[in-house]
Amino acid sequence: MARKRKGRDISGWLVVDKPAGLTSTAVVNKVRWAYDAQKAGHAGTLDPDATGVLAIALGEATKTVPYITDALKAYRFTIRLGQSTNTDDAEGEVIATSEIRPSDAEIRAALPAFTGDILQVPPQFSAVKIDGERAYKRARAGEEMELAARPLFVDELALVERPDTDTAVLEMVCGKGGYVRSVARDLGAVLGCHAHVTTLRRVWSGPFEVDDAVTLDMIEAQAKTAGLDAYLRPLEQGLADLPELRCTAESAARLRNGNPGMVLTSEAEYGDEAWASLDGHAVAVGIYRSGELHPSRVFNT
Repeated sequence: MARKRKGRDISGWLVVDKPAGLTSTAVVNKVRWAYDAQKAGHAGTLDPDATGVLAIALGEATKTVPYITDALKAYRFTIRLGQSTNTDDAEGEVIATSEIRPSDAEIRAALPAFTGDILQVPPQFSAVKIDGERAYKRARAGEEMELAARPLFVDELALVERPDTDTAVLEMVCGKGGYVRSVARDLGAVLGCHAHVTTLRRVWSGPFEVDDAVTLDMIEAQAKTAGLDAYLRPLEQGLADLPELRCTAESAARLRNGNPGMVLTSEAEYGDEAWASLDGHAVAVGIYRSGELHPSRVFNT
């Protein structure tokens, strides 16, 4: 007999404005404790010193995490020109300096090379695994590694502010797996001046925006109370980028049992990944073929 999970059987998305100084995992643990939730996870790690949107899924919403992880995300970040650090951010040791300070025009001229489908080498201090061990653990031990470049799609990268000659503020919209610290490092190299990140804020992630996020103080103030549930968003918001296919109660029953089910016509094309709904509630995600959804994930809602 399967062992019953401890906690509440509660599902939905919580959009947190992560504060600096905490890991993403620590925030998830606080949220899970506050809701007394059986299950929780997040969609896209933020560095401990980064702030902004951390989308946390509870219960059945954890099944939609991959769709938020894969969605475009936007970052606003500040870079310090003239210095490189071993971590590519302000927490590291300065390892190189330069007196060169590029003009605004020179910075803007360099940015197109960092947009579109590019290859990006992760920072030495990153969670990338090397022979089963995190790169940051090896880097802390003083080891220098050759990390393989990884593909990244950058939709936009723009200079939005230049507070002084040493500082530039940029905004980037990118896909899954982007390292803002690598962008700063590589941009400094191209400009011949060195650079590292000093502040980083995720302003939106898929359908979730920081202006609509809640703070940890708000969560902790109402922890273990019914009032906290008002902050939860439907798990269906995690499927915003997929076509929705309405279905009947009979089809919903088939889908929840893992069988193909008939769906009503929609904008989905043959072979598209889509989700079926009954009365607005998610039933299953799967592949649409000839009027049927072939489920790959089902929701117990």
